[in-house]
Amino acid sequence: MNLNSLDLNLLAALDALLREANVSRAAMRIGLSQPATSHALQRLRDIFGDPLLVRTGARMELTPRAQALRAPLAQALDQVRGLFVRDEFDAARSERPFRLMMPDLAVELLMPPLMEKVTRLAPNVRIDVVPWRGPAIFHAEFARTIDLVISIGNAFKGFHRQLLYTDSDALAVRRGHPAGVKLKRRDAFLAARHVGVIIRGNSEDLIDTWLRPRGIERHISLVVSGYREALHVAARTDLVAFVPRRLIAALSKQLGLVTMTPPLDPGIDEQFMFYPTRAQMDPGSIWLRRLMLETGRELEKHKR
Repeated sequence: MNLNSLDLNLLAALDALLREANVSRAAMRIGLSQPATSHALQRLRDIFGDPLLVRTGARMELTPRAQALRAPLAQALDQVRGLFVRDEFDAARSERPFRLMMPDLAVELLMPPLMEKVTRLAPNVRIDVVPWRGPAIFHAEFARTIDLVISIGNAFKGFHRQLLYTDSDALAVRRGHPAGVKLKRRDAFLAARHVGVIIRGNSEDLIDTWLRPRGIERHISLVVSGYREALHVAARTDLVAFVPRRLIAALSKQLGLVTMTPPLDPGIDEQFMFYPTRAQMDPGSIWLRRLMLETGRELEKHKR
């Protein structure tokens, strides 16, 4: 059977003929004229090599071949119709896994409130947060496995972005730090020993990327790969962490940290949510993106 030569409209005609066992009623069912339906029946007889409908007295009856076609044909047509029906995402019943990539500061700020929503609305959905990797090592094969990325900038090919929340950078030191408020002065800032944060895939701390063109170089004594690590170190040493202000606020009580305004202001940090272009109309992706955007808006309501 050459499928290229098959008119799918014939399948709809066959379904009507098998259901009605009557050419006139089948014609009304599919909105064709009786001659057009009779012509379709003749074509179907040629294709199947079977009369399909035979007259018995005043009635038409299905042949055994036609009887055997009824169930698989109905199932096949339902599957074809399903190709044109947009899938719905039933959050309450879904067991779908979602894979997110974000730096540790975003995990700290976003995931607890996000998971409260997910647990309430979709208790069987699973969220996997994978280790961060910068755009330089965000290759296509890996990108195909990711549902959302939380990041600054605009360097993820094949992804759309939406603003999630804004932040600014500040200095974090332990309570009782010997420099204390002096760190607001440029000379004390430059004299202090700092902990730098170089996220996987980056070549240097983004703060230093901003400072270097201004002819400023910090005294980096330790480099770690995450912002939380930097704050844990700052809480137990005299090292200074220059990190996002919202993260300091989230952990200051727990770690015994004090926030200091730096003598140099790098400006506003914009955190974006990136999602794959291929998933733009995917109901599950739309659901998760709405929850994430709602979480970002709630965070934005709190003063930096």
